[in-house]
Amino acid sequence: MFSVTVRDHIMVAHSFSGAVFGPAQRLHGATFVVDATFRRPDLDDDGVVVDIGLATEQLKAVLGELNYRNLDDEPAFAGTNTTTEVLARTVADRLAARVAAGDLGVGAHGLTGLTVTLHESHVAWAAYERSLP
Repeated sequence: MFSVTVRDHIMVAHSFSGAVFGPAQRLHGATFVVDATFRRPDLDDDGVVVDIGLATEQLKAVLGELNYRNLDDEPAFAGTNTTTEVLARTVADRLAARVAAGDLGVGAHGLTGLTVTLHESHVAWAAYERSLP
């Protein structure tokens, strides 16, 4: 299996519901380093997994929908704790939709998988892995 990873970051504000979150129940900020790893079993005719430039642009566009936002105010997250895991799935699903729409180029139709990892710090991160049609 071949893979290519592109990276960006986001800064958000949010709060959590539930005693398990302790002081994070209060509004707080978070900065995440975000990796998107695209996978396919074989390289395309040009010898690449995906166009790195397009992958970078699309990751930036998806993250732009979240960056510098209070996620508590975003209708898409109403009633949801925007944990690192939830955000990883959200970014992966939004990137997958862009792959399906052709936004990562024709060669991206050979992609079979995508993993999005959000790094909370140098010692903690969470990821969501999904198949691509």
